[in-house]
Amino acid sequence: MKDMYISDILDEVRELGASDLHITAGLPPMMRLHGKISKCPGYPDCTEPIIVQLIGQIATMKQKQIIQDGFDADFSYVSAGGHRHRVNVYRQRGYHAVAFRLLRNEIPTLMDLSLPPLLADFSLRPRGLILVTGPTGSGKSTTLAAMIDHINRNKNCHIITIEDPIEYLHTHKQSMINQREVHVDVSDFAKALRAALREDPDVILVGEMRDFETISAAVTAAETGHLVMSTLHTTGAAETLDRIIDTYPPHAQGQCRSQLANNVVGIVSQTLVPTADGQGRVAAMELLNSTDAISSLIREGKTYQIPSAIATGRARGMFTLDQDLARLTAHRRISREEAMSRCQDPNEFLRYLDAASSQIRGATPAAPPRKTVDGALLPHEQRK
Repeated sequence: MKDMYISDILDEVRELGASDLHITAGLPPMMRLHGKISKCPGYPDCTEPIIVQLIGQIATMKQKQIIQDGFDADFSYVSAGGHRHRVNVYRQRGYHAVAFRLLRNEIPTLMDLSLPPLLADFSLRPRGLILVTGPTGSGKSTTLAAMIDHINRNKNCHIITIEDPIEYLHTHKQSMINQREVHVDVSDFAKALRAALREDPDVILVGEMRDFETISAAVTAAETGHLVMSTLHTTGAAETLDRIIDTYPPHAQGQCRSQLANNVVGIVSQTLVPTADGQGRVAAMELLNSTDAISSLIREGKTYQIPSAIATGRARGMFTLDQDLARLTAHRRISREEAMSRCQDPNEFLRYLDAASSQIRGATPAAPPRKTVDGALLPHEQRK
């Protein structure tokens, strides 16, 4: 039976290609591999003393005190192998539990991830609001890290990131970059955002817009001439805009719509779908590029018309989730069954699939389909 050292466990599951590790009572360490939860081989079931011992190997005295006081604790941890992890310690049924997100030390470029070229254009805009949305574990942080790195490589400016915790460590390149960690360098997102406006930034990354104060500060920062990038746990451009507007009190929602109409640069909504060969996951995306027509829909409160505007906006680099699922299916990257289970309108998806398949049959060989991260790891093809 193997000894329980958290660094060893993390490095082992990283070698297997896992994106997450879970420690909970009554089960051996569990890993998320290609989107599915499975047992880490060779380890015993975790008990409360074992879990407390593992927490003691990674937490500082301050973090241990927060945990002892009964609160959840979020922090980063570097294993003995030098790999970074995002950690959440919490309690369930009176026992401790830990969730680890495995991060990469190297920051992938937009080209590494084969992300749409429009994201490079978004990254170099002088001002506005860029949102990357999707469920937990859909690769939002990695997409944003690649966009920040693109700015860092290609533009001379001041970048400030506000994260909880810091996930990717950036170095100064063409830009100067300062990374602030919530609960370490600043107390919360909203205060850090307000302070950032006095720190002469050109670009501000907000790890997550969790509440009205943070959302309001981010929208104001974009309106005052900064490029602001952030995430939300929403599943589409229209839902994202509605979520932001709904956080405002009724009397201020009209002003919020006007602010968003004037300042939204683009919205990327992504989800990870298991590949057809079962060896990884690939991102399916919806991409909104804020045109004059879309700005008018936001201003007039007609966000329900935005999906149709995206579907007909291919000339401006836009596409819906169903269109992207159809492309991935036509290229045999994902199965038709997986695509059907995730599409928004099965009839529309099938229509797009017929069109994409016909285009492939009648066209010269196309560029390979996009690859993406599996959680925070490189795609299966790039792990070797």
